[in-house]
Amino acid sequence: MSIIELILLSIGLAMDAFAVSICKGLSVKKLKPSHGIIAGAYFGGFQALMPLLGWLLGRQFEELIKSVDHWIAFGLLVLIGANMIRESFGEEESQDASFAFKAMLPLAIATSIDALAVGVTFAFLDVNVILAISLIGAITFVISAAGVKIGNVFGSKYQSKAEFAGGAILIILGIKILIEHIFFGG
Repeated sequence: MSIIELILLSIGLAMDAFAVSICKGLSVKKLKPSHGIIAGAYFGGFQALMPLLGWLLGRQFEELIKSVDHWIAFGLLVLIGANMIRESFGEEESQDASFAFKAMLPLAIATSIDALAVGVTFAFLDVNVILAISLIGAITFVISAAGVKIGNVFGSKYQSKAEFAGGAILIILGIKILIEHIFFGG
């Protein structure tokens, strides 16, 4: 995967965390810089950790499914992307104003499950895993921190658009992987 593809993938994966960060920003009456840093750290940290765990898991099965790996990568990315798009048309989620461990941990895990599945696909693709997880974590950190501020200032106007865009990016990347493998043997 090229650096541009990794950046696009990172942005796509960060959109769930961005949407939740907007909700967190909406819930806060008096926003502090620490709110954005906390959201960024939780979401960015888990978005970096989960693909690493997925990659480690995928490496265990690499030889068994090498002949269909492109179909697995395509299927996972399209399913994750389609789910994000479906969720973008759902009702708005409400959040409480807490940035405490017990409030942030479940949100960080829930928003990074997609990244775990993407990490599995890394085992079957030509991906620099350290670069990938670094980009995913850093980009999610920045986007999540910004999401808290955007949510606090602008409200929920961008939440569903962010989820839709993230889903579309993942679907496009899945299709690209499949096309490259079928037509170019990559």
